[in-house]
Amino acid sequence: MENARDIEPARPTPASPQAPAPVTARDWDERVDRASRRLPERVQRGLAWLREPARFPVRLLAAILLMLGGIFSILPVLGLWMLPLGLALLAQDVPGLKVPMEKSARWIERQWRRWRGK
Repeated sequence: MENARDIEPARPTPASPQAPAPVTARDWDERVDRASRRLPERVQRGLAWLREPARFPVRLLAAILLMLGGIFSILPVLGLWMLPLGLALLAQDVPGLKVPMEKSARWIERQWRRWRGK
């Protein structure tokens, strides 16, 4: 007879040291805050202005334009870099995007470290 352990592998519990912490929307907000602190002062002020709740229409328009620019990345000035930037901007107002954006950022960081050999 098969052992129950052979049928279903044990899953790490959240309290165990091997289990990664669950990704939350707050993680994305903290990532954006850390990244914005590394920017020049003038850009920090512009980003803070853009992140204010009253700037929703401006954020929405900018996010849509950036995503459209990312879709048309075959054109010379536009690039694929615009798509994730537009999604990141949209995530400010769509909480459901924050966790996938954070997971994507973590995946990119892992790939970058692996590629660089660190």
